[in-house]
Amino acid sequence: MANTQAIDHVLRQAVTAHDVPGVVAMAATDQGVIYEGAFATRELGQEAAMTPDTVVRIAPMTKAITAAAAMQLVERGTLTLDSPAADVVPELAQAHVLTGFDASGTPQLRAPKRAITLKHLLTHTAGFSYEMFNADIVQYQTATGTPGITTCENAALTTPLLCDPGERWEYGINIDWVGKIVEAVSGQRLGDYLQHHLFAPLGMHSTSFKLSPSQRARLASVHARGPDEALAVFPFEMPQEPQFQMGGGGLYSTAPDYLRFTQMLLHRGTFNGNQVLQPETVHTMAQNHIGDLDCGELQTVAPALAHTANFFPGMQQKWGLSFLINTAQTPQGRSPGSLAWAGLANTFFWIDLTQRVTGVFLTQILPFFDPKAITLFRDYEAAVYQAL
Repeated sequence: MANTQAIDHVLRQAVTAHDVPGVVAMAATDQGVIYEGAFATRELGQEAAMTPDTVVRIAPMTKAITAAAAMQLVERGTLTLDSPAADVVPELAQAHVLTGFDASGTPQLRAPKRAITLKHLLTHTAGFSYEMFNADIVQYQTATGTPGITTCENAALTTPLLCDPGERWEYGINIDWVGKIVEAVSGQRLGDYLQHHLFAPLGMHSTSFKLSPSQRARLASVHARGPDEALAVFPFEMPQEPQFQMGGGGLYSTAPDYLRFTQMLLHRGTFNGNQVLQPETVHTMAQNHIGDLDCGELQTVAPALAHTANFFPGMQQKWGLSFLINTAQTPQGRSPGSLAWAGLANTFFWIDLTQRVTGVFLTQILPFFDPKAITLFRDYEAAVYQAL
């Protein structure tokens, strides 16, 4: 067992300083869990303590799970990475490239030069974006009355492409479309597919799109940091009866559950006595799939929801299926070629396949990439590596 007192100290100090309202963090090596800690409360001013089984909105940490589901179907031969995705979900053929707006504000669109593939979607190179990271999407939504993505209305998926598929990395609604593809191929609702093929085999009993009474009783509140740095409760809940279950960001989960998922990847596809992916599939998912493209900075256009975010300033960053990949060792000790991503309310994970260590860090704070939360996450990760 690693010496975890220093990790406790890092997290406890941050909640004492009110940098975060509450935090749950866990880490494991290929030998098992090496750290578990929960500090402060689920909601400021309330008594319910943060506990390891506290339920949080993992938001875009959902993406890696949906990607794993799609890769199961690739393994079975019912999906391919490079065929036109519209062969499976015909609505994708309607996606056109936005070239601008005319004098009256009407969007100008053209057909894309090539078809969108599953690989484009898994690597965020299809051309789709998010309204919080692109002003043209906001303008398009306003001009056309298209709802925002968190409505989970099917119409929210009809925003245009910002470039031709394969031409640049543009973070967006791609994995929501992957969720639609999983549904079309499997014949199941996305949550039902995930339950049968990932959550049950891995023992992820507190992960779902819809909150059960037990999960709701353990749910942490989202807090927003105001201009004065103070945190206040920010009511936020994903639609519980959505038109589509949001494969890109709709799941609720816990630290132990998500760590089971990352441990499965650390163990090359097997955990809890069950193999859910082939070792070769995990190896494929962990490779750079965007070639010479770079996925550096996310530029915010919605400062209430997200700061401009760059995980590794000055470093070339790549994307797998569906993970951020650092190309050099990080100051915290993470090996080159590690896998990672995050969630909107400042939830983070990483999987270091070289040093065989994975960690999960969960807060519930907006905006995304909150400076105090990201500093704490980095300090936590450094403490985990020091404890090894």
